[in-house]
Amino acid sequence: MKHNAFTLMEMMVSIVIFSIMVLFLYKSYAQLHVTNNFFAEKSQELGSYLKKKQTVYLDFTLAHYNSVKILNQNKDEDVVFMQTNNSLYGRIHPYVAYIKKDKELYRLESLRPFENYPLESDSDFFGESLGEVKGFRVYAQSGEGNNAASSYLVHIDFAEEDALLYKVVPLNEE
Repeated sequence: MKHNAFTLMEMMVSIVIFSIMVLFLYKSYAQLHVTNNFFAEKSQELGSYLKKKQTVYLDFTLAHYNSVKILNQNKDEDVVFMQTNNSLYGRIHPYVAYIKKDKELYRLESLRPFENYPLESDSDFFGESLGEVKGFRVYAQSGEGNNAASSYLVHIDFAEEDALLYKVVPLNEE
């Protein structure tokens, strides 16, 4: 006798096997989804940190000759004013200030020079927070025979990220 169809028992066994395969596939898909979310979050954090590093590096590297002014506030805090060729807002030769206020480090960008700290109430600038910091210090190393700094040591001690320490040589010279 020849069978042209499946028996009920064969159908039930194949459905059980198929269900087990789907269950394992679903579990691996769910785990893949969790892993992708984790790596997407870490990638975004890393991208944000790298953008901060690039901004600070370009600001000091492209600073105009003799334009960096460092105002020491206390042992963990400096205020820095400069004119640079680096702009986050599409401005030409903007004036930039780095100010630590309420545990946050801010980068301010303006078309007019920053003169004094605290800033005047009529100051017009765009700004963004670089994040929570424990300390922000900038040290200038004087060049030989002139008043301009030949390099800067920039130290930003982030609260929740790795500290940033750069020795930067400005490209714009007299």
